[in-house]
Amino acid sequence: MPHMMQMIMENDSSVSEFILMGLTDQPELQLPLFFLFLMNYTATVMGNLSLMSLIFLNSNLHTPMYFFIFNLSFIDFCYSFVFTPKMLMSFVLQKNTISFRGCMTQLFFFCFFVNSESYVLTAMAYDRYVAICQPLMYKVVMSPRICLILMFGSYLMGFAGAMAHTGCMIRLSFCDSNIINHYMCDIFPLLQLSCSSIYVNELVSFVVVGTVITLSSLIILISYAMILFNIIHMSSGKGWSKAMGTCGSHIITVSLFYGSGLLAYVKPSSAETVGQGKIFSVFYTFLVPMLNPLIYSLRNKDVKLAVKRTMRKKIYNFCLI
Repeated sequence: MPHMMQMIMENDSSVSEFILMGLTDQPELQLPLFFLFLMNYTATVMGNLSLMSLIFLNSNLHTPMYFFIFNLSFIDFCYSFVFTPKMLMSFVLQKNTISFRGCMTQLFFFCFFVNSESYVLTAMAYDRYVAICQPLMYKVVMSPRICLILMFGSYLMGFAGAMAHTGCMIRLSFCDSNIINHYMCDIFPLLQLSCSSIYVNELVSFVVVGTVITLSSLIILISYAMILFNIIHMSSGKGWSKAMGTCGSHIITVSLFYGSGLLAYVKPSSAETVGQGKIFSVFYTFLVPMLNPLIYSLRNKDVKLAVKRTMRKKIYNFCLI
């Protein structure tokens, strides 16, 4: 990171700051959107913070599955701080600027948390596979040490991807326009402003994003193929119900995260699709982090039980005062 900061300082671009266009340039929509995204931000922060606290305070939730859910909520919680404050400012300020250093920092953390979340969701798919297909070996295979290694690997891969993206972006020269047609410093809107060759950046993006998508998709698909094969051979309806109950929340989360991500980035590169990309990116940058705590709370008996226990404990402590 110190080396990266030094590179930012030494960047020879004539652009010292960027102007973020925001989500829309229609004045009548600015105030309603400000309150809408403020409510979303509050719900995201409170929802993920509540789920993390619940998992931390309840010993019956100290299992591999909830360890991964805790990390997913932690990523979503941190992720919301990367771009939401600037997004909210774009609705109330006439000119929403961000410094070159601030832009590169935002890009780094955006890439870091998105990549890390992809790998955490992949680790969760493997965890569900072991829980359903190898239940007798579950505690051995998903030991605390293995869980920590999986999480460390997820964050490490996320960090490596973010460093690759940001390091290549810092090397570019920005000497013409400084207006980013987005509400955050994303890779492709920044590449459109560069006046130097972006071949290396496109190659790095292809390799990093390709690795994330290929590796994650393969592990998730293989895990669920094995789970499905196992479920088909289950004789009891109770086994079916239990298996689907443990996988349902994860399937919904994966579908929302990857579905909205693909809609935002895998599209023909034309001028009219830039606006569409911004709209679709709202789903995985704002909607998914807000919905994850709800998905894992409303569809989960253990979480509901933990909420009741925590509430009873709080009421009991309050009555003792």
